[in-house]
Amino acid sequence: MRYKEFEGPIEELVRQKLAEIEEKEQVKILHAVESGSRAWGLASPDSDYDVRFIYMRPMEYYLGLNPRKDFIDWELDETLDINGWDLSKVLQHFHKSNAVMYEWAGSPVVYATTPEWDRVRETALPYFSCKAAMYHYYGTANKNYLEHLTADAVKYKKYFYVLRPLLACRWIDAKACPPPVLFRELAEEMLDEDMRPVIADLTQRKMQMAESEKGERVEPVNAYIAEQLACFKQKTDSMEDDRKADWQDLNRLFLELVSSPACRQ
Repeated sequence: MRYKEFEGPIEELVRQKLAEIEEKEQVKILHAVESGSRAWGLASPDSDYDVRFIYMRPMEYYLGLNPRKDFIDWELDETLDINGWDLSKVLQHFHKSNAVMYEWAGSPVVYATTPEWDRVRETALPYFSCKAAMYHYYGTANKNYLEHLTADAVKYKKYFYVLRPLLACRWIDAKACPPPVLFRELAEEMLDEDMRPVIADLTQRKMQMAESEKGERVEPVNAYIAEQLACFKQKTDSMEDDRKADWQDLNRLFLELVSSPACRQ
C-alpha cells in the first residue's frame, strides 16, 4: 500500500489498524479513506473517524462453494469506526452506480491506496449513472429533512446532511459526473449567491457545537431546502435510466486482480 503522510496520533493509529487487518484477516487492502463529516470538511470537535477500506483475498477464496462474507467490521468505539468491503461487493455496487462507492473513490482524506485501486476507479467511472446518483442524494436529503429539521430546535449538523446531498444533485444536474466530497467545493460552485452568507454562518456555528447539541431552526435555510427538494423530486422522476447494463469491464478487472500474484499477500 501507499500510505499518506500521517499528521498525528490518530492517523498513525489508523495506519496500524490497517496493517493489523491485513495480517489477521489475510487480505490485501486496496484503498482506505475517511468517510462522513471529516471527509466533507465539516467535522465537529467530537466527531469520530469513519474509516472505510476496500480489500481483496486470494483467488481461491472466491472459488469455493461455501457462503462467503464480503465485509469486515473491525472496530467501533467513541473514536474509530472502521469497516471494509470486499472487492467483489464494491464492483457489484459500482455496477449499480452506488453513490457511496463514488464518494469513497473521491474522498479527500486517503489513508492508504494502491495502483490496483487506480485501475478500479478508472474502470468504474463509466458506470456512473446520473439518475441513480441523483435519486440517492435526493432521497438522503428528503429523509434527513423530514426526520431532523422540522422541529423548533434542531441539530445543526443535520442541516449539512441535507444541504450537501442537495448541492450534489445540482452538481450532477449541471456536470453529469460524480460530485466532489468536500462540502466547500460543492458550495463554491453550486450554492446560490444569496444563501452563501447564511450557510457560511451556519457552518461556523455547526463546527463549534458538539454532535448532540441543538439550536433554533434557521428558517431561511429550511425554506431553501424545501424549494430544492421540490425541484429535484421533479427532475429525478423525469430522468431516463442511464445505468450501464454491461458487466464485461468489471468482470475482466476482477479476474485480473484476484489472479495476479502481485495482488496477493
